[in-house]
Amino acid sequence: MQLRYVASEFGNGLKRNVSMTLAVILTIWISLTLVGLGLLIRSQIGVIEDELGSRLEVKVVFCAKNSQTPTCIEGEATRDQELAVQQTLRDSDYVSKFRYETRQEAFEGFVARYSDQDGNESSIAEELTVSDMSTAYWATLASPNDDAELLRQVQRVPGVEQVVNLREQLDPVYDTLTMLQRLALGGAGLLIVASILQVSNTIRLAAMARRREIGIMRLVGASSIYIQLPFLLEICFSALIGAALACGSLLLVMLQFVPWLEREVRFWGWVDMDAAYMAMGVITVIALSVAIVPTLVLTRKYLRV
Repeated sequence: MQLRYVASEFGNGLKRNVSMTLAVILTIWISLTLVGLGLLIRSQIGVIEDELGSRLEVKVVFCAKNSQTPTCIEGEATRDQELAVQQTLRDSDYVSKFRYETRQEAFEGFVARYSDQDGNESSIAEELTVSDMSTAYWATLASPNDDAELLRQVQRVPGVEQVVNLREQLDPVYDTLTMLQRLALGGAGLLIVASILQVSNTIRLAAMARRREIGIMRLVGASSIYIQLPFLLEICFSALIGAALACGSLLLVMLQFVPWLEREVRFWGWVDMDAAYMAMGVITVIALSVAIVPTLVLTRKYLRV
């Protein structure tokens, strides 16, 4: 009998407050989608850091046969010049480790970046050969603040075409991703506040519509949780629907947008489904928290149980 009453009140509450229920669902859907996107962006930043050495690598590029820079007027770098740079890196206190990139490795990396998903090379990649590529040393810094010191040591060595500081190259990327993450989480925070206000209004309207039934239940000695349960079920239903829609939105991003990025941007890897599943779990917990905590607090205020 008690469960039948709770189920009946749950159904009647949804019918009476259709517009408010839809407002709660939409607000939670949009806010949690932004939360999920913020978490995915944070995971993406971690992926880039793992693949590109946490912005602590410096690339020393040697002159190739077709180099046009003023530092390469003597032509292609000789092996002795490469060994001189190798010795400089080995003796440097600012380098924790380094590796040599051959022309073949540079060519394969270039072709991989400029090929489509079927492995077909672009017109640029087709025109180049292995002999056109530059050799290079990749040096991992001992400290992120050592880049200026290392640049002074190697950039004037004969045979060096340029020194690429990945920290400077990647700063705009990290700044952009961080800004997008803050915007997503900031917008989500405002919308979560709006969700809490929507829950408050829904509870208030539902309590006013059922004040007669609530008064009777007080007189017969119904417990607080028994009176609160229909309200709690309504809000949890709305929150779970909103969370499911937000999870669906993240799945759409992972199945449609991320594969497109993988085809178009090959400089680093992209987030996988594990990061998406973790984000979905987080937003589901947030949805239930937004539903349960305010409802328990507000029903005690409006129902005075």
